Amino acid sequence: MGERFTKESIKKQIKEENVKFIRLQFTDMLGTIKNVEIPLSQLDKALDNKMMFDGSSIEGFVRIEESDMRLHPDLDTFVVFPWTSEKGKVARFICDIYNPDGTPFSGCPRYNLKRNLKKMEELGFTAFNIGTEPEFFLFKLDENGDPTLELNDHGGYFDLAPTDLGENCRRDIVLELEEMGFEIEASHHEVAPGQHEIDFKYSDAIKHADDIQTFKLVVKTIARKHNLHATFMPKPLFGVNGSGMHVNMSLFSGKENSFFDKNGDMELSGTAFHFLAGILEHATNFTAITNPTVNSYKRLVPGYEAPCYVAWSGSNRSPLIRIPTSRGLSTRIEVRSVDPSANPYMALSVLLAAGLNGIKNEMEPPVSIDRNIYVMDKAEREANGIKDLPATLMDALSELKKDDVLVEALGEHLFEHFIEAKEIEWDMFRTTVHPWEREQYLTNY
Repeated sequence: MGERFTKESIKKQIKEENVKFIRLQFTDMLGTIKNVEIPLSQLDKALDNKMMFDGSSIEGFVRIEESDMRLHPDLDTFVVFPWTSEKGKVARFICDIYNPDGTPFSGCPRYNLKRNLKKMEELGFTAFNIGTEPEFFLFKLDENGDPTLELNDHGGYFDLAPTDLGENCRRDIVLELEEMGFEIEASHHEVAPGQHEIDFKYSDAIKHADDIQTFKLVVKTIARKHNLHATFMPKPLFGVNGSGMHVNMSLFSGKENSFFDKNGDMELSGTAFHFLAGILEHATNFTAITNPTVNSYKRLVPGYEAPCYVAWSGSNRSPLIRIPTSRGLSTRIEVRSVDPSANPYMALSVLLAAGLNGIKNEMEPPVSIDRNIYVMDKAEREANGIKDLPATLMDALSELKKDDVLVEALGEHLFEHFIEAKEIEWDMFRTTVHPWEREQYLTNY
């Protein structure tokens, strides 16, 4: 991945590796990977951007009367899945979605991120570099192949086998990712039993969002081969840490990191502080996108290392934003609230828009909070200007609706369809009778 492909080089590799099927992959509004699989005989049609599919059956796309959509494969995303059969391998392209008339579809999350990156370029920046840390849990499968809530290990942070029984699965995931071109920087057991993290090298925003989706697919596929179910659900278990996806961000101008200033406060540039201020200003409003499920808000509570307060620090890990110690080209801002259920294209769009708004308006961040916010009471937090993140998905949706900058960053189509889908999700949760309620009330009333 990252290699420049041509139609000729792709056809050559397909022949050499005995590829028989091609998956044309894309991501719907909710972050779910979708694909249309075609036989090799249809490759030329796909490479000429002539493959159509029914967009009315995809969440957040189009109505039944306007269903035909066109798939445009990005040649640079071509990769052969290494785990597929030697008798006939499967390769894939990641696609952008276009309307039948050849114009970009405004409801395509990948295209929408590209639209926001053009706004970045208009301000003189050349790259929005991203590094993420997606976490996941491994659960055992039952005899029918369905996921259970039984963990495959009881390890803790950085534990080794035999405590970390997921080590072999994690190692196989790393090997498959490396064969697909990922540069893996670290893999380890996380804090909670059954929880794991694999970190891969930073890259520009589009490639990194693509890589997150590929990463999820590989993790789930290889886990299944180990008779395990991998889930990126933010909080699958009560009483232990949830899974986050910290997002490290930096803006570049050519080969220079625009966040670094040798002579600046904390060696950060004015641009970095303005970007940071923009993130803080819009944090409660973008949370619906970066934490898009009912379950996301079970993670954003005190006591489990997940941030739930809007503040920043150079070292303290309780605020929303941390500034890692690396400087020079590695200078970056880390947003710690994002979870892996987020659609990466939409999450990066709103994070970028928030930061750029801070730059355009020369916003200044409040003073850093270098104390443990979890031990502060509400009065202390208010005295320090620390706001709470939304407590529920419905609260987060209400905040998003108020923010014209983020609404514009999503575009009318994605914004309206997202709000509609998530309000339905919230109402289903709100009206469902949950096991906790029966445990608490059935015999008492």
